[in-house]
Amino acid sequence: MLRTPVAPPAATAVQRRLAAVCGALRVHLLAAGQSSSDPGPGWLPVSELPSRTAELVRGEAARIEAGNGVAPRVHVAASRLLHHYLWSGCLLFSGPWYLAGQVPVIRPEDLWIHTATGDLALRPGGLVPGTAADLRDAVVEHLTPVLDAFGPHVKRGPRALWGMAADDLLSGIWYLGRMLGEEERAVRVATDLLPGGTPPFPGTAAFRRLTGTEGRTHLTRTRLGCCLYYAIRPAEACVTCPRTDDPERVRRLEL
Repeated sequence: MLRTPVAPPAATAVQRRLAAVCGALRVHLLAAGQSSSDPGPGWLPVSELPSRTAELVRGEAARIEAGNGVAPRVHVAASRLLHHYLWSGCLLFSGPWYLAGQVPVIRPEDLWIHTATGDLALRPGGLVPGTAADLRDAVVEHLTPVLDAFGPHVKRGPRALWGMAADDLLSGIWYLGRMLGEEERAVRVATDLLPGGTPPFPGTAAFRRLTGTEGRTHLTRTRLGCCLYYAIRPAEACVTCPRTDDPERVRRLEL
């Protein structure tokens, strides 16, 4: 059960540490506890996301076309944007929990997404000491309206959507562990977070070990849901994609 939150400055400090460690996390941190502050023009509060999802998907489609020379279908653009939001949004919750054992208090009106770039902006709230169950509950509360909003655009049902959420929750912790040089610990933590029987998240973390060359081994898992990256670059499916077999995973991991 979550307890009384600690002050916003502590939340800002741990989120700054998270952002410093995780170069792939595109987040702008605002002044904590100042309700009058906002990121400025072009930023959409997540509290308004359900009514403006189509606008965000159009922005993602434009970015994909500009970067890859291909105009994606609507459900592909929506899936790519949802994957980005799930990975980043989950890490804003799981990162402080992994680093400090604290679950952030993130209200939808304190998190923004930029319509043109897809970057996130966060005004940190409090931090609350919490268990794995507390983290799961906080993530589910935050993501439920997001997944409801994206569902019609990605053309997937609840199980597939929560499978994507599980993948990105696990992936963020795994990535953070690798950035800290403690992949083994991160995989143990992620495995304990989603051991199975934790609805609405389907399945388990299901990490496994691949045998590489010269006695090397590599941790991997296979995604429960698809982010549709292969629909943009068919020859470059994700290393954890069900389409990527184990020999190809080993080849890429040992490049």
